[in-house]
Amino acid sequence: MVKGPGLYSDIGKKARDLLYRDYVSDHKFTVTTYSTTGVAITASGLKKGELFLADVSTQLKNKNITTDVKVDTNSNVYTTITVDEPAPGFKTIFSFVVPDQKSGKVELQYLHEYAGINTSFGLTTSPLVNFSGVAGNNTVALGTDLSFDTATGIFTKCNAGLSFSSSDLIASLALNDKGDTVSASYYHTVKPVTNTAVGAELTHSFSSNENTLTIGTQHLLDPLTTVKARVNSYGKASALIQHEWRPKSLFTISGEVDTRAIEKSAKIGLAVALKP
Repeated sequence: MVKGPGLYSDIGKKARDLLYRDYVSDHKFTVTTYSTTGVAITASGLKKGELFLADVSTQLKNKNITTDVKVDTNSNVYTTITVDEPAPGFKTIFSFVVPDQKSGKVELQYLHEYAGINTSFGLTTSPLVNFSGVAGNNTVALGTDLSFDTATGIFTKCNAGLSFSSSDLIASLALNDKGDTVSASYYHTVKPVTNTAVGAELTHSFSSNENTLTIGTQHLLDPLTTVKARVNSYGKASALIQHEWRPKSLFTISGEVDTRAIEKSAKIGLAVALKP
């Protein structure tokens, strides 16, 4: 595996995962089984208010080719074919949705010791073209993320990001929404043995002149149990506990409360993932 600055999506990822990953406000159940031929079959259900959504997906790996097919309750069929390293450092991803004839897309990724490039384009006569690139090394990375609509000749997305990493600290700065929003994030490992870490993200919108600050922390109670907590500048506080009750099988319960309106009911989310 190539070590380097990674892809543009990796800028600020550690802080985002700490602050937002695994927090759920709905009820979700996922179970994965494997056939005798090695095909992974995953069924999942999501209860969102009074609405229930479900899907079934299969994954087949053959050498360096992975094929994923998912069918949802709306009879949409999502297909993704990933070719890992057809050449050193490259990854190719083909995806399309049936019956959407305009959903076809090709994505190319390239990882180098000093660069990371990701580009994708739709398989239509006037596709949306996405490009992101990062230059740097394991310590400092500078990148940009662009989307160009060939039908209108307009850049629909124009972002830029900077990241600094050390053995226990990761700081990043990103300019998004065509320069309208700036975000700064911070991730610090306090105690590696217990995976104790703190993180923060500050976002400022120039058009609305609003600031949003979110801070959070995580800690391992034991090798199988993780607790996380966060709070933002709008007074919303969240916490979760996740337990791996058997290898790769996770039970997560999380809650959120608005400290400025305690009389309102708290949101409780539950997620169960079962794997053999």
